[in-house]
Parts: sequence; structure tokens; C-alpha cells
Amino acid sequence: MISEKNYTEEKRAKKAAKMIKLSTTVISHIAIYSLAIMTLAPFIWMILTSLKDMNDIYIYPPKLFPSKLHFENYQNSFEAAPFGRYYLNSLVVALSVTIGQLITCSMAAFAFARLKFKGRDILFYIFLGTMMVPYNVTMIPSFMVLYWLGWIDSFKALIVPGLASAFGTFLLRQFFITIPKELEEAAYIDGSSRFGVLRRIIIPLAKPALATLAIFTFMGTFNDFLWALVVVNSDEMRTVQLGLSIFRDRYLTQWDLLMAGSVTAVLPILIVFFFAQKYFIQGITLSGLKE
Repeated sequence: MISEKNYTEEKRAKKAAKMIKLSTTVISHIAIYSLAIMTLAPFIWMILTSLKDMNDIYIYPPKLFPSKLHFENYQNSFEAAPFGRYYLNSLVVALSVTIGQLITCSMAAFAFARLKFKGRDILFYIFLGTMMVPYNVTMIPSFMVLYWLGWIDSFKALIVPGLASAFGTFLLRQFFITIPKELEEAAYIDGSSRFGVLRRIIIPLAKPALATLAIFTFMGTFNDFLWALVVVNSDEMRTVQLGLSIFRDRYLTQWDLLMAGSVTAVLPILIVFFFAQKYFIQGITLSGLKE
């Protein structure tokens, strides 16, 4: 009787444990899906609004789905402004800054991670401390320097200030530290130079971190509005984000065209992230785990 009673109690305990585990799993999934829906809600609302006309947008109470799909909003948004030129400007600036940061940050990170020179750590901490300076503080001095150089309203003003990054250098340095030094020592024995070690060993092994930096840089540069607003004067040099501002007026905002343009402005970033997400996840996981 005692053994049978114990067996029954043990069976009940296992069943209760399974129920608790199942309940926890269900609650966790509900929470995750709820957060995912909250995150996607603005994007979904933007897409649906881009397919509405002005009457559906201003109707009260608001309707989620349009009464009729207006795909012509996308065509009208491109006809309202030279968005082809705006996209070209944004892509040129974003790609140039991304490539520039990959080059400069990888070389600086290699120097801070592997080369030994006097004051290296102090210089690195000072360099890292620039990340704590608000962007608005350095914006005016940067503008004055570009003004003295005569670079205002040009690609130089949009590209050159972003070619170096303290964040990118820190991210790559933390990843470079995790690479075994034995690989570099073997390359030095074979007669390779420091630049050869960086190009043939460090860079191929650091693809996840480089992809992570590339995505962050491309997204930040392509979506940048404030700096382009400061240094761009002519319509010819406008970027996509500045181009979207033409749909906003003092008394009326063309929400249908603005949302259509915003949807198309998101597509390049989604494409870049889609093709680099594998390396992006690896870079987030592996970077900064070792000092």
C-alpha cells in the first residue's frame, strides 16, 4: 500500500510539473508573439496607410484596412519628387560610409588589439570616451570645419565625417582579441607582413563582426536625417529621408504619399539585413565576449 501510494503521488507530481512547464511555455509564447505584434504594428500600419486615399486616412473612427487599394500612391510619390536621384544619393553615401568604416575601423581595431605601443590602452580609452559625447555637441564644430573647407552641399560633407567610428573600432577590436595569436605567429614565420596578417587571416575570420558593423553603419547612414538636413542645401543633393519631408506642409501632410515613400525607403535596409542576417547574428553573439 505504501509503495502504491508513493507511486500515485509521484505520478501526480510529474503530471503537475508537466502542466506547470506547459503553462510556462504557453505564457512565454504568448508574451513573445504579443511583443512581436507590437513591434510590427507600426510597420503594418504604414503599409496599409500607403494603400489608402486621403478620405480613408482621415476617417473617424480609424479603419485598419482601406476600402480600396490605391497602388498608384507609389507611382504618385515618385512623380511628386525626383526620388530616383534621392535614392541614388542615399545609396552612394551609405555604401561609401559603410566601406570606409570597414576599412578604417578594421585597421584601427587591429592596432589596438594586436600591436604594442606606448600609451595604447590610454589612447583606446580616450578614443572610446568619444562615444559618450552627444552627437549634437559635435555637429556644429563639424559643420564649421566643412564650411571652411568648402564642402557644404556636396557628397564630401555627407561621406567624410562618417568614415571613422569609435563604436566600429570597439566592436572589431573585441572580436579580434578572440582570434588565436598562434595563427598570426605562423603567418609571421612564413614572412607575412602585419598588413598581410590583417588581410589574409584577421579579416576572413572576422566576417561576422564585419557584417554586423556593415549593417549598423548602412542602416544608420541610410536613415540619417539630421546631418543631411544640416549640410544639404540644394534639391539635387537631397537624400531619401530629406525627400520624404517634401510631403509635409505647414497646413496639410500628404500621408498617403508619405507612407508610400517611407515603405520604399525601408526596402533597401530589409534587403541588406536579409542577406547578411546570418553573419549579423554571429557577430552579435561572438563580439565582446573576451577582454
